[in-house]
Amino acid sequence: MSVSIAIDGPAGAGKSTIARIIAKKLGYIYVDTGAMYRAMALYLIREKILPSETDRISAKCREADITIRYENGEQVVYLNGENVNGLIRTQEVGNMASASSPNPEVRKKLVELQRRLAAGSDVVMDGRDIGTCVLPDAQVKVYLTADSRVRADRRCRELMEKGVPCDIDTIEKEIIERDRQDMTREISPLRQADDAVLIDSSGMTAEEAADAVIALI
Repeated sequence: MSVSIAIDGPAGAGKSTIARIIAKKLGYIYVDTGAMYRAMALYLIREKILPSETDRISAKCREADITIRYENGEQVVYLNGENVNGLIRTQEVGNMASASSPNPEVRKKLVELQRRLAAGSDVVMDGRDIGTCVLPDAQVKVYLTADSRVRADRRCRELMEKGVPCDIDTIEKEIIERDRQDMTREISPLRQADDAVLIDSSGMTAEEAADAVIALI
């Protein structure tokens, strides 16, 4: 039987970094749900659909087949059998992903694909509603959080490493607002699943947080 690890939590808590470490240590597949939404966006762009064409997005998204595999130690995203790793990180794709991801039909299709992936492989999946909605039967569920100031500091460090100036107070305000939006959204709001273990990573390194999750497994 395949094993599923669901990691939920607010923006900047380190979910993706920690999920990748866990997947590498255990030999599981890290399911990058964001990359799947980007692959869907690429498909819609190729179908010449505009971000504002909600009805067309709802209809055409059902025809996309998206999956993730690990090949030579690298996560590879496939769209209808094509490796699209090098095509899904553009600004155009990001804009379409932002416009199409709230669409209920897009979400329904991708949740279906994510569940299919988890049914056939050992996976680590992170997001806002993995344990509550996408994988409600996951054997291990974690709600990973951190103090908003710590999350803002982490984000600032990332930006400064890229040479981008930042103001920690502004970033913290944006993070708090993002939390509010995620927790109050109509479809699948961010919340801790009843059977999820709370891990506060404020005083932890990514490795320490990953080891805490592995200890649960």
